[in-house]
Amino acid sequence: MNIVSTAKNVIVLSLFAGTISARAQTPTNVPPPVPKWQSAVSAGLTMTRGNSDTTLATLTAVTDRKTEANEWNLGANATYGKSKVNGVSSTTAQNFDGFIQYNQLFTDRFYGYARVEGLHDDVANIHYSVALSPGAGYYFIKNTNTDLSAEAGPGYVFERLDGETRDYATLRVAEKFHQQLTDRARLWETAEWLPDVSNFKNYNINAEIGIEADITKDKSMTLQCYLDDTYYNEPAPGRLKNDSKLVMAIAYKF
Repeated sequence: MNIVSTAKNVIVLSLFAGTISARAQTPTNVPPPVPKWQSAVSAGLTMTRGNSDTTLATLTAVTDRKTEANEWNLGANATYGKSKVNGVSSTTAQNFDGFIQYNQLFTDRFYGYARVEGLHDDVANIHYSVALSPGAGYYFIKNTNTDLSAEAGPGYVFERLDGETRDYATLRVAEKFHQQLTDRARLWETAEWLPDVSNFKNYNINAEIGIEADITKDKSMTLQCYLDDTYYNEPAPGRLKNDSKLVMAIAYKF
């Protein structure tokens, strides 16, 4: 009996020692996964044939990455449109715009940012318009399903409209909103105002609102519908102040 009891004790101690050893070898401070870039490319095409032949094509690419310390956001958009009525062809849209923004988070909600954005629009006779703007932003709402932020800061604009070059100091006031509607649908909205500080009648407004729904189980393909609007209160001579487009597009996410 003593031999059996001793053997049992040895087995129990061996198992206990093995458990302690396994726990000691298991890392306790596993680093969190490195945040990845989240990107999407979308394309839209509208065509009519009959009394008038029209074509409007759009291509958009966006990518972003968010960590606890900083955020990157980049995007570019190109649009081309043409029409043919009674044998007369004309270009109805030919533009390109893009932006890069970096946010440095000071707290969970407060951040500083640096932003560069540019626009080229042949139909509006904007050879180029480039805006540089640092500033500060704040998330009023920031959770899994909703985020709402506002940004403000100084800036500088370089433009060439209708062959005339101009540059001026500006302010940038902007807001961004994203809402997860369901597990497979979401809404977004952005707007910004850039006035000339020496002449507040000279200002630009850029705005976008859109909705998106997943069309594949893995959520890599989505259907988008969005409205883009660009407003120049002092446009190039002979041009209208407002340009807007309503786009239906298919997007691929990766």
